[in-house]
Amino acid sequence: MVPKHSNGDLVRWFDEITGGDTALVGGKNASLGEMTRNLASQGVRVPNGFATTAHAYRGLLEEAGLEAGIRGQIDLLHSGADLAGVGREIRRMFLDAELPPQLAEAIRDAYRRLGAATRCSDPDVAVRSSATAEDLPEASFAGQQETFVHITGATALLDACKRCYASLFTDRAISYREHHGFDHLKVALSVGVQQMVRSDQAGAGVMFSLDTDSGFPRVVLVNASWGLGESVVSGVVNPDEYQVFKPLLDREGLVPVISKSVGGKETKIIYGAGKTPTTTVDTTEDERAAYVLDDRDIVQLARWAVAIEKHYGRPMDIEWAKDGLSGDLHIVQARPETVQARKQTAHLRSYQLIERGTPLVSGLAIGDAIATGKVCNLRDAQEIGQFETGAVLVTGATDPDWEPIMKRAAAIVTDHGGRTSHAAIVSRELGVAAIVGTGNATVTLADRQAITVCCAEGEEGHVYPGVLDYEEHEIDLAQVPATTTKVMLNIANPSAAFRWWRLPADGVGLARMEFIVNNHIKIHPMALVHYDELDDQVARRRIADLTPGYDDKAEFFVDRLAYGIARIAAAWWPKPVIVRMSDFKTNEYAKLIGGQSFEPPEENPMLGWRGASRYYSEGYREGFGLECRAMDRVRAAMGLTNTIVMIPFCRTLEEADRVLATMADHGLVRGRDGLETYVMAEIPSNIILAAQFADRFDGFSVGSNDLTQLTLGVDRDSERLSELFNERDPAVTRSIQALISTAHRAGRKVGLCGQRPSDDPDFARLLVDAGIDSISVTPDSFLLVKDNVAAVEHGQGHQ
Repeated sequence: MVPKHSNGDLVRWFDEITGGDTALVGGKNASLGEMTRNLASQGVRVPNGFATTAHAYRGLLEEAGLEAGIRGQIDLLHSGADLAGVGREIRRMFLDAELPPQLAEAIRDAYRRLGAATRCSDPDVAVRSSATAEDLPEASFAGQQETFVHITGATALLDACKRCYASLFTDRAISYREHHGFDHLKVALSVGVQQMVRSDQAGAGVMFSLDTDSGFPRVVLVNASWGLGESVVSGVVNPDEYQVFKPLLDREGLVPVISKSVGGKETKIIYGAGKTPTTTVDTTEDERAAYVLDDRDIVQLARWAVAIEKHYGRPMDIEWAKDGLSGDLHIVQARPETVQARKQTAHLRSYQLIERGTPLVSGLAIGDAIATGKVCNLRDAQEIGQFETGAVLVTGATDPDWEPIMKRAAAIVTDHGGRTSHAAIVSRELGVAAIVGTGNATVTLADRQAITVCCAEGEEGHVYPGVLDYEEHEIDLAQVPATTTKVMLNIANPSAAFRWWRLPADGVGLARMEFIVNNHIKIHPMALVHYDELDDQVARRRIADLTPGYDDKAEFFVDRLAYGIARIAAAWWPKPVIVRMSDFKTNEYAKLIGGQSFEPPEENPMLGWRGASRYYSEGYREGFGLECRAMDRVRAAMGLTNTIVMIPFCRTLEEADRVLATMADHGLVRGRDGLETYVMAEIPSNIILAAQFADRFDGFSVGSNDLTQLTLGVDRDSERLSELFNERDPAVTRSIQALISTAHRAGRKVGLCGQRPSDDPDFARLLVDAGIDSISVTPDSFLLVKDNVAAVEHGQGHQ
């Protein structure tokens, strides 16, 4: 006979539950109770509801005589019976059973009370499963049981409760417990009944209190789609994605939304009719182009995520929903984040090849990793659907269309490209081994051939046949030596910026704006400013396709550029991040969509209309205005005042004055709100007139490639003259030494951003000996350069 229980033994309201009640109501419901009791005072809104208890579940097993039947089916499974058949039979037992009368009445009574609280006789509810055990963490069972939404009326509710109980024995749940050796009958199930949020008329989604890819802890990542949240949770749609920078959330007047991207959102789940509680429908074209949430909602959710994380003392995985009738946001679920929490946080890896072989192809090594896999030889980005995760991507060259699979590749090998090619930049910042510029990889490497890609043998990378043995070592970042000379990073790709947040870098010495423009915007800024006047109909169509939802096409440029810069700035906040304004040459600008209409032909673009000379010119002044608006938004609206503006290729003092005046016209005034402005030192005039340039700028950054080219009169891209191109030529090194001396007398800092200190320890020594303030290198070279600098400083007696 089932023991008599009070309703409190069978049903608990959320405000009667704490986080310590996991064994009674499962982790999901315990968390809802914990938030209801403790976070409402901070404005966190959790829909009202109640939960059945583990006592209620065990009473059902006893009253309906289910325990013997379940154990018998599990014994059959252990004897070789089919899992699907066993699971189906156990679930049938639950669905055929009657709920104990006292439990059924307790649920009906709680439902009536919920209706009274919501002033509705038959309130709409969500019915969720929450597995529990006396000695097992509920998180182990997350996602294995069922949830039912848009349940109305007591009869439908009781039926949904039985289906929740039955879902404790889904095939995947049985398999999971079998695999981990859990006793099926020691696990109980609590049913959570929660007032429904009408997100079918708005949107819903999930958010994490860290970046899920990199573990970067200072952002909230929000995903959103139209309709009920199941479409996001189950992954059937490509949702919007927003990122919010946590350290600036409480600064009054700031909106620290540092990234927004529109997802495809092809479908949404809405209320159905009759016996079909929900249905999936296609979204409209306008819905697909629009953001689900505005900045106000995004910031509100982020603040709640921070409050929840702080309360639980760990990163959290949170489900949210917006009510389309009231406009209110709600938290409907919260659980600990587990993936990044398990990862080592203070280590990076190094690699060493043990076996040797005869290279099949060779090229420039990007990074220092070793990877193995089977070749996936693709000729065109339209073939990326054929790519299998973990394969080695082999192709002619990459562009942004390839990025969806690049992060899934074990390694990347290309026929074409140099160290600043798309493949090199993206793979470096994703931490994927790559060899570029092999010349013949697509011809030599056969599809599905097993290979080893080795970038751990110096500047040249090699592809070897077969799977070779190699060693992988973890580097303890706590052991990275301290240096007086700052070692900073060169960063181009905002989407990979968070990957390197653990490096103990002193900031970013060069954030390349042109990578963001070329790869994340793709459109010439003047074509956006003058979109309505464009005669190029092909360009107009392509711009329209890339800018859905933007009536003001120029705003697309400002948005994308600001978000790109903000991600980089946030990754190293509050350390300095030096953002170089655009430095395309005319031939490079012309390749942007719509660019042909605004770029003149030039015989020598390297020495032509580039850098500072464009910013005050009538032919580009409006485009530079968009760059300035983006920078101002990053600093003033988002609050990332660690950004520093750097002006490239500034030829004369008069030009410097004109650029600074133009910046001021667009709201970027040197000194206002702490704004510092640097200048690239890459022209002999910058060295000769360093004292006068120091009056106008707060710092210098040596561009050693252009400085070498213009000092020696050698085209840096000329293969015929490559032996003459030497950054360690005395004419170049004396120029750098003279600049440092003059700048320091004026109280100005000098840095160098370039690959040479990574490749040449003696060049790094020369810079440190000259007293340079900072050296900025690619992330994959950081540890090597840091060690080189420390060795030099130690030899000099530096502390």
